Amino acid sequence: MTILSVAGLNVAIDGRTIVHDMGFDIGAGQCLALIGASGSGKSQTCLAPFGLSPGIASGTVRLMGEELVGADQSYLRRRRGHDVGFVFQQPLTALTPHLTIGEHLREAWQQAGAARPDRSDLAAALERVGLDRAGERLRAYPHQLSGGQRQRALIAMAIAHRPKLLIADEPTTALDAALRGDIMRLLRRLCDEDGMAMLLVSHDLAMVADHAEAAIVMHDGRIVEQGAAKDIFRKPASAYARALIAASPRLDEPPPILGRTGAVLLEARAVNVSFKRPGWQRGRLAAVIDAEILVREGEAVALVGGSGSGKSTLGRAIVRLGPIDRGIVSWRGAALPPRPAMRREHRARIQPVFQDPVASLDPLWRVRDIVGEPLRRLFPHMPATQLAERVAAVLVEVGLDENLADRRPAGLSGGQAQRVAIARALAPDPDMLLLDEATSALDVLVAGSIVDLLRRLQHDRNLAILMITHDLALARRLCHRIAVVDRGRIVEEGPTGQVIGEPRHPITRALIAASH
Repeated sequence: MTILSVAGLNVAIDGRTIVHDMGFDIGAGQCLALIGASGSGKSQTCLAPFGLSPGIASGTVRLMGEELVGADQSYLRRRRGHDVGFVFQQPLTALTPHLTIGEHLREAWQQAGAARPDRSDLAAALERVGLDRAGERLRAYPHQLSGGQRQRALIAMAIAHRPKLLIADEPTTALDAALRGDIMRLLRRLCDEDGMAMLLVSHDLAMVADHAEAAIVMHDGRIVEQGAAKDIFRKPASAYARALIAASPRLDEPPPILGRTGAVLLEARAVNVSFKRPGWQRGRLAAVIDAEILVREGEAVALVGGSGSGKSTLGRAIVRLGPIDRGIVSWRGAALPPRPAMRREHRARIQPVFQDPVASLDPLWRVRDIVGEPLRRLFPHMPATQLAERVAAVLVEVGLDENLADRRPAGLSGGQAQRVAIARALAPDPDMLLLDEATSALDVLVAGSIVDLLRRLQHDRNLAILMITHDLALARRLCHRIAVVDRGRIVEEGPTGQVIGEPRHPITRALIAASH
């Protein structure tokens, strides 16, 4: 039985056609993947026919035989509520921060017109998607869950009403390799159990080949290749598909030539971080336990681990962006003061770049104001002309046209937004960058260009980098050393080639196996 049938689909925004002549069918229990770089039209193909984007759809889109194109919003709202589930890329932004997971699930049930669920129904929904301690999770808020836990909760919401079609828009991009596999196996199991069709948006050809029957490769809103997913991955016919595969970092690629390192810049010893248990529970949860790490001048060090391993908590604690219970952190041999007591020169020396490039930028500010903000804060006496010159220079340094300086974040692509975030971090002329999953929200082509940019900046500026990542293959491209984090402890540390080539700890071996 055909669940979704698309023919001659075009999508236009402000009179400009951005999706051209799309056509495909998805049957019950099948998965079709749309593959392509950012801006290729994948998401618009999925969202515009359902009234979830500013795009105007034309052509034919039939859901279980009923036409969606040209339907009014009330009709589309009913179809979305009863027959379609949506799983989006960033679960933290897709979930309402002041509602518990239980309240989110109850709302999803009610929107589908189902009877009001009791607590056992809600707990069973979380258990079905593999969340342990379901009763406890119902009381948790989104920020109290790890990325993988939030994604599972979002999937539970999407399938609460047993939809006929699931649209998954980059559902695993921000997750570690092991968790990506878990989530995709979960989605496939749900398709098999419920006869649900899935339209999957991704730029990960290897993952698509493992979990989708068919795939469409898109570029500039057009189909450039279409067929069985495994065939496209093993023997791509188009140059564009070959470029996507080549851009994906691999553990078996030749090691890069990295620059020399200097004296110890930052050293952390016996770092411990804990958090209060959620809800009514007493006591504290240990997030980081006796961690030790050092970073030298010009050196790139990766904190690698699965979702919820404590790597981000450790990285943020070290550079004074997050809490720390106890431990010694020194900068060039002198104790680094707590964040409230840090002087401007310390703040200027360490600058962060965060995971979601658009969410980390103020949506109301223009690019020139965003990049100039740390200069105004850290160097309040800098003349306006010098500040403007510095902003222009750093935008050019990260490969952005000066004409972008007057745009707001909504007018930038994902790659441009991340370059703006890097420019903002570089503006105070730091000695070290903290990269917290700085490329995980980007497609492989854009992520590759960002890594090339960081490598050049590291060489030109002798920058030190502390990279928080779940991607061992990405760490291999940029980092001198790797520290593997599991359950708040550093379980293995050493030169990148040694850690990947001769892993000693079971967690390291599991991460490597999941990356192949």
